[in-house]
Amino acid sequence: MHIHDLIGIGFGPSNIALAIALDEQRQAGQAKDALFIERQPCFAWHPHMLLENAHMQISFLKDLVTPRNPGSRFSFLNYLHSKGRLQDFINLQTFFPSRHEFNDYLSWTASHFEHQCAYGEDVLEVLPETDNDEVAYLRVRSRDESGAVQERLTRSLVISVGGAPNVPECFAGLKDDPRVFHSSHYLRELAKQDAPKRIAVIGAGQSAAEIFLDLHGREGIQVDLISRAWAFKPSDDSPFVNEIFNPEYTDYVFNNPTGQREALLQEYKSTNYSAPDLALIQEIYDVFYQQKVTGQARHRFRRRHEVIGSQAGPEGIELNVRDLESGHTESTRYDAVVLATGYIRDTHKQLLAPVADYLPDFAVNRHYQLYTKPAFKPAIFLQGSCEPTHGLSDTLLSILAARTSEICEVLNEALPAAQSEASTPSLVSTD
Repeated sequence: MHIHDLIGIGFGPSNIALAIALDEQRQAGQAKDALFIERQPCFAWHPHMLLENAHMQISFLKDLVTPRNPGSRFSFLNYLHSKGRLQDFINLQTFFPSRHEFNDYLSWTASHFEHQCAYGEDVLEVLPETDNDEVAYLRVRSRDESGAVQERLTRSLVISVGGAPNVPECFAGLKDDPRVFHSSHYLRELAKQDAPKRIAVIGAGQSAAEIFLDLHGREGIQVDLISRAWAFKPSDDSPFVNEIFNPEYTDYVFNNPTGQREALLQEYKSTNYSAPDLALIQEIYDVFYQQKVTGQARHRFRRRHEVIGSQAGPEGIELNVRDLESGHTESTRYDAVVLATGYIRDTHKQLLAPVADYLPDFAVNRHYQLYTKPAFKPAIFLQGSCEPTHGLSDTLLSILAARTSEICEVLNEALPAAQSEASTPSLVSTD
């Protein structure tokens, strides 16, 4: 069986950025045999949150390549040029393209690497391949859309699978009810609802704010915003605070003791969590103000409230909601419930369970590589799962270019050049 230099699990922005960096190294004579495996049938970046008038919260200059290589042909500016829109975009006088346009940029970039990506395959597990009492390679097992299981060998692995929807415990019993869904599936699941009249949105971050305004724009829908917070707090994107997304700040966070890292994460949490854009907050405030002007209370902002229980019935979803100020509890029925409750980033632990004994506590070094026991030879890297050690930038676009540069540097040291020029078939099907 052919042995890949690298297999990447997931083909979102992180691994696309890595594919670009590897391609540029190949052009410079440092070829690596890399393959990426993606669950979706084609490239899509948060497709069910591509709302009308939704914009990026990050400058287009922090694209997949520019901070690492401003001259790259895969920059956002070159994308605009190739599409014939560069001058028009300049006339917009903005650093923040629409989410639709940035998704198109990512799709355009991904299209250059279709020959390196196996779409429509769901990775099941990663197994150790032993040789003389050492783990020499990793066997990556995946299932394609037909149900056939594929197996591939690799010398190194990069896991970039994004976050899994965080479903609060009080909704655990309703995970299979189509009337309760996470914000990551918003547009798809909303389209399945049967003319909902009353919807609850749980959360106080960017997704909750965008979804509220989207529902406000749909006729005949009443929305309850339910949040433990008293108020929406705007994201802090001031210049000095934005320096926490610079690569050198990653060094600063990593080099601090664990307790101090946690304090740093809490100090700047408002840059990324429960922190919508100020413009969105102002729009929402105006909605509620106009309700006071007209005397028609279509929506409610249930601030300082939390959901403590939920039940499904034929007439809707019953939420038990507690007022955190008074302690009073009341039950309200909704036609649908949207969970804008963030993500959990531990999927890598499930995929790597068969080799967990070789990975002490799934700890990572500064270069995003998992520490391994001496008998374990493959290199495993995590993208987007290292926030506790590397800081708040880890799950964001800001750090992609710098991070892929670091990973490539380690790979160049670990893998001899052009190992894979003589190859046998790379894929084996099993029942």
